[in-house]
Amino acid sequence: MSGGRVLAFPIARADVVQRGAAAGRALKIDTLSFWGGVDPATGRLSDPATAHHGEALAGRVLLVAEPRGSSSSSAVMLELLRTGRAPAAVVLGRIDAILGLGIVVAREMSWPTIPLYRLPADAQARIPDGADLRINADGVIRLT
Repeated sequence: MSGGRVLAFPIARADVVQRGAAAGRALKIDTLSFWGGVDPATGRLSDPATAHHGEALAGRVLLVAEPRGSSSSSAVMLELLRTGRAPAAVVLGRIDAILGLGIVVAREMSWPTIPLYRLPADAQARIPDGADLRINADGVIRLT
C-alpha cells in the first residue's frame, strides 16, 4: 500500500441490471426467497434453512446464486429500502424481475436505491464469503 491507497483486485464482471456502485462485505446465499426468507421489519435473514440465518443484510453485498421468486419479493425489498435495512447491492445468479421491481419503485418514489447485478452461480463461487467487495457502476467486482 502506498500513499494511503487501497489495492483492489478485480475478480469478476457482473451484468448491470440496476446501475450503481457499492461496497460491503459479501454475504453469500445458495438460494433465497425474499418472501419468507428476509424479515422486512428487521432486515435479517429469517429462513432457518438459509445459511447465515439471523444475519442482517444492511450494508452487505448480497450474492444469491439461485433466487427463488415470489410476487411479494418486491414489497420486501421496497420495505428494506424505505427503512434503510437493504443490502448495499444484490448480485443474483439469474434475473429476478420481481425483486428488481422493488428497487425501481423505490427510485420512482425518490427513496434511496441499490444496484442490482447478474453474475452466474459458477462465477459467484469464486468470491469468498465475507470478503470485502467493491463493485463499480460497470459491474466490475473487486476484492479490497
